[in-house]
Amino acid sequence: AVKVGDRLAPFTLRNAAGKPVSSEDLVSTGPAVLVFYRGGWCPYCNLALRTYQQELLPQLNAWRATLVAISPQTPDQSLSTAEKAALEFEVLSDSGSRLARRIGIAFEQADEVIAAQHKLGLDLAEVNEEGSTQLPMPTVLIVDSDHNVRFVDVHPDYTARTEVADIVAALNAMSNQPD
Repeated sequence: AVKVGDRLAPFTLRNAAGKPVSSEDLVSTGPAVLVFYRGGWCPYCNLALRTYQQELLPQLNAWRATLVAISPQTPDQSLSTAEKAALEFEVLSDSGSRLARRIGIAFEQADEVIAAQHKLGLDLAEVNEEGSTQLPMPTVLIVDSDHNVRFVDVHPDYTARTEVADIVAALNAMSNQPD
């Protein structure tokens, strides 16, 4: 998986309205906090996104940082996620989990897991772009304006998420304390 010190190659993903958002846009004013999540159908993901909305987003101005959430969902599904949680940050679609694969956090679920999800009414091939059933491991990256990865926290356990305090500490370490 991606490591601190790696350079993240530029990318462009579509937002919930289907408009392109480039990594250059994300780091234009300061660091970008990239939150990879499985999808709006995941209760752990929804809890994390709401927590970041309430506890992290208000603090990001101190570093002129941008927060975005990224999943393999279609823009329509991303829009639903953003609306349900009243998110005030971009929710981006990673078509076919290409970015997640490129940084080494994408995985294919076991056939029995996919079958169990189908029985519960979840068809990843319908909610994800390009019919992909790959998912990202829950991950937070902080990327600086030069696309250098300054913080990485990957969770192979889908029930675990990066704590707000850890993200704030990483931002503080980057800037030697905000003003």
